[in-house]
Amino acid sequence: MNKAIRTVMIIAAVASLVACGGKGGDKAATTTQKEAEKVKVLTLESERIAKTLELSSTLEGYETMNISPSITGHIEHIYVEVGSRVQKGSMLVRMDQTQLNTTRINLASTKTELDRVTALKASGSVSQQVYDQTKAGYDQLVETERFQNENTFVKAQFAGVISAKNYEDGEMYTGAPILTLTQISRLKAIINIPETYFPKVKQGMKVDVVSDIYPGETFPATIEIVYPTVDPQSHTFQAKLSIPNSAEKIRPGMYVRTRLAVGEVDAIVVPYQSVLKLTGSNDRYVFVVDRDQARRVAVTLGQRFDDRIEIIPVETDAMKAGDQLVVTGQARLIDGDKLEIVE
Repeated sequence: MNKAIRTVMIIAAVASLVACGGKGGDKAATTTQKEAEKVKVLTLESERIAKTLELSSTLEGYETMNISPSITGHIEHIYVEVGSRVQKGSMLVRMDQTQLNTTRINLASTKTELDRVTALKASGSVSQQVYDQTKAGYDQLVETERFQNENTFVKAQFAGVISAKNYEDGEMYTGAPILTLTQISRLKAIINIPETYFPKVKQGMKVDVVSDIYPGETFPATIEIVYPTVDPQSHTFQAKLSIPNSAEKIRPGMYVRTRLAVGEVDAIVVPYQSVLKLTGSNDRYVFVVDRDQARRVAVTLGQRFDDRIEIIPVETDAMKAGDQLVVTGQARLIDGDKLEIVE
């Protein structure tokens, strides 16, 4: 075989290999490209609904007081136990009386001196300055005696139940509360409300409180305070509820749900099955169509209407009426997937 023929054969073999390699590369590229996901969509529309917010909370005693006298010393006697019911003014604790007795002795002596100085002043035998100094000393001791008396004989400031006891008779009081007094005939709860409803929530509005412990029973409550600021992290604001509890069926620490009617509002209501839940958490999300691609939108759930539910985007501008919501095929999507919309 001459040199020219061998050169032609080599060129032909190289060309064949290049051609084969090109076809293989095109095939690989075709197999790695993900096909568009077939989905069905629903065009979102805003609709008017009679809105009732259901929010969870934990009950608290309307008033809770730690019994912590402002003087230190031995505890002579504690008059109550955990669970004791007390009225306003009931004696709770008697502290060591040494300081109080000393002050009372000084007060009696100073009162005698003040009477003497008052008589001498009337006759012109002492100056106004001496009288003023004696009177000031007496007034100071009167205030000290009042303060020590209140903190030696400690009384209940309101009617309630003793919910904690941390000392026994004769122990040295070191500053930690001796007792905790909790009011249970009236309760309170703090609820966190989405900022969207800030203009609609007013002081004095009525709220229903329900507990799973009492199925079918409702406990009336009233919004007592609407807090004036919105939390920039959660985009919620707080309201304080006042809950009468004369029957004492519900107690501090119980988990409850509150239902607050806020009138008619514009809302986005979607099929319940279109909302997905993030594995391992309670976060919810949906998929909307964004230029033929799937875009994941985090949402919170609102009011439910049978098989439909209100959704509220976590970021207010992430979804709006007119967007296309994926309602079939969403479970297999990830953010950015190419979509093919089918009827």
